[in-house]
Amino acid sequence: MIDPHLYYVSRLGRQPSRFRLASIPVITVLMGSAITALPLIAQTPVMPHFGLLLLLSWRLLRPELWRSWIGLPLGLFDDMLSGQPIGSAMFLWTVTLMAVDGVEHRMVWRSYRQDWLIACSAIIFCITGGWFFARITGGGNIRLLLVAPQMLWTILLFPVVVRQCARIDRWRVMA
Repeated sequence: MIDPHLYYVSRLGRQPSRFRLASIPVITVLMGSAITALPLIAQTPVMPHFGLLLLLSWRLLRPELWRSWIGLPLGLFDDMLSGQPIGSAMFLWTVTLMAVDGVEHRMVWRSYRQDWLIACSAIIFCITGGWFFARITGGGNIRLLLVAPQMLWTILLFPVVVRQCARIDRWRVMA
């Protein structure tokens, strides 16, 4: 008779794979940016900016995960899929990540409300900056008030996205 304890492998002391630790946050941000490629038709920009939401969620959830330069490649991918002028999200996301770093170095502790305030400021900055870059590169005479619903939806969706990132992160660090 075979002893059943011989086939049990303990999960204590095991480490998750390096690939899973490094790639899951990047893949989720890329998938969030790819949502803009879905064939949804609207008269005004109302769809939340999922790539930016996921970037901010991962950055505020795990500050040690990324350096500020990660905004360049992720922003380039977002620019290519969203149709924004190339370099706008690259610039805006990198500046946003540097600002979040600066705010984190000044704060001794953070609460959930402060994270939401940081995210709200970053969302307003990035969407307004994207509107500005689109306008100066020939995007037409679009009023800033037209992108207000997108800002509102993105800000209101932030807590849900942070919670999902926390669930994904729990799975990511499991052995």
